[in-house]
Amino acid sequence: MASHPEVLWAQRSSPSVAEKNVVYLTVNVPDIIESTLKYELAPTKLSFHAKAGNNDKGIIEKEYDLQLEFYEEVVPEESQKKVTSRSFNLILRKKNHKEEFWPRLMKEKTKVPYIKTDFDKWVDEDEQDAKPEKLDDGYGGMDDDFGMGGGMGGMGGMPGMPGMGGMGGMGGMGGMGGMGGLDMEKLMASIGKDKEAAGASGDDGDDDDDEGPPPLEDA
Repeated sequence: MASHPEVLWAQRSSPSVAEKNVVYLTVNVPDIIESTLKYELAPTKLSFHAKAGNNDKGIIEKEYDLQLEFYEEVVPEESQKKVTSRSFNLILRKKNHKEEFWPRLMKEKTKVPYIKTDFDKWVDEDEQDAKPEKLDDGYGGMDDDFGMGGGMGGMGGMPGMPGMGGMGGMGGMGGMGGMGGLDMEKLMASIGKDKEAAGASGDDGDDDDDEGPPPLEDA
């Protein structure tokens, strides 16, 4: 006879962002024999049946069965699933977009002992934006399936950076010479004279520096 697996659940809600309007389900069945897995998801219900065990590890093979009827509808084609060595994980997209949480997972208001709150993922309704998502490796892996792999390979193009030689155009900054027709030779000569005057003043022991530097000569 098939056993009921433990099911952990949490949720998020959003009136406008579909990715934040979801239900997280974890069916805690380790060592699922994937060839025996039968899974169906409809807008109002979920069906799960599988055998699990590992003779090499001395884990006796067992049969599991789960039937859930949801509190509200979900969108099967926009939902995700993933099998790991520890569990069967799902992210179910809620059909109705609203701020309020579902009051419970199941349609019927009955206590089901094998369905429990997933406190690792649960947040209060008014803390959804303040607290970041906390997903385990199983859920994180589902996100990785959406085109993130391989895209970073484009960084291999970095050897093409020698093309930055075009920055040589910055030589145009030489145009700064147009600052009022300033004669650099006269400016340097004036600075040299100032240094000589400052040195002579230091020899006389005059410590009065309040007058500041002498004015530049006219260009």
